[in-house]
Amino acid sequence: MPQPCSVLFLMEDLCFGGTQRQTLELARRLDRDRFAPSMLVLTGPTDLDAVAAGADIPVSYLGTGRAVPRLFFATLGPVLRRHAPDILVPCTALPNIWGRIWGRLLGVPAIVGTCRGGGALSRQHEWLLWRLADHHVCNSEALAEGLRRLGVPSRRIGYIPNGVDTERFQPAEVPPSGREPLILCVARLAQDKGHLTLLRAFAIVARHVPGARLRIVGDGPQEAQLRMLTATFGLEDRVEFVPGDPDVREHYAAARVFALASVREGQPNVILEAMSCGLPVCATAVGGIPNLVENGVSGLLSPAGYAEVLADSLLRLLADPAMGDAFGRAGRARVERDFSFPAMVGAHEELFARLHARRRGQREGVSA
Repeated sequence: MPQPCSVLFLMEDLCFGGTQRQTLELARRLDRDRFAPSMLVLTGPTDLDAVAAGADIPVSYLGTGRAVPRLFFATLGPVLRRHAPDILVPCTALPNIWGRIWGRLLGVPAIVGTCRGGGALSRQHEWLLWRLADHHVCNSEALAEGLRRLGVPSRRIGYIPNGVDTERFQPAEVPPSGREPLILCVARLAQDKGHLTLLRAFAIVARHVPGARLRIVGDGPQEAQLRMLTATFGLEDRVEFVPGDPDVREHYAAARVFALASVREGQPNVILEAMSCGLPVCATAVGGIPNLVENGVSGLLSPAGYAEVLADSLLRLLADPAMGDAFGRAGRARVERDFSFPAMVGAHEELFARLHARRRGQREGVSA
């Protein structure tokens, strides 16, 4: 029986985040008779390492703390040489840059670049580095089209939507209309996620809905700035900051509306999770979000950076609980139909198997 194809996911970190969680789910669900997944992380242990251990995914580290070591690019090559994967899958910007460079220098048989965030094309210098990947996986059609505009051949681009565990993320017994007017945002506290716009929008909502509250779940570099703005608005008693957690289902079950004010996005896992839990969504129409949230059917979309428009959407849903319930049901149905984990994993398995067979055939001097 042939050895399973070794797939090494090169990660910047395993902090709480959509890319990290999605990659862990993919690695956990790969067919172990055909694939042997492992992870190499630029930092030391962080938030989700216990999840990897529980899923029997071997993890190696270049660092010891939460920060990426300054000279990681120098030590990455020898470590990659020792791993000698059949397929290298770099995730997020630094891994996509240095993983591809070292992967090509070391002769890694197949490199699968990933484009997941709204700013991925520029951050990863795709205009220069796309040729170093055998294939590119995008989680939104907008990112795939961006690669085509850079000259990447369509045959080397794949659109694989994120998946969500619809059994794990289910609607709560009490529908959104029966809950307190709690607005929920689950996202890393970083500039791309537009929390400043969300806070400004909530300041407007708070003036019109005395009982409304905002809960922001996540960690990140903007936390101090966001807390300062909350204090400036005098909303300390109505805005709650909650650290990131591997299990956020209790937050979805408590909220009436899910909000995301991102400036750039790929295909946010948290929106899929919120829809799977039957929540109506207020979000910005950026990246792949319009392909998830149908405006006026499963949520309300607004342009990025416009707090007043986002506030109007939130106020509409808070004022019309029945509409929120209807949006939630439509979102749940859409996720069940189009965004299952089996479909996401199956598409990756097909791609990995095809690349592995082609490289093996080239080594053996036959076409595959």
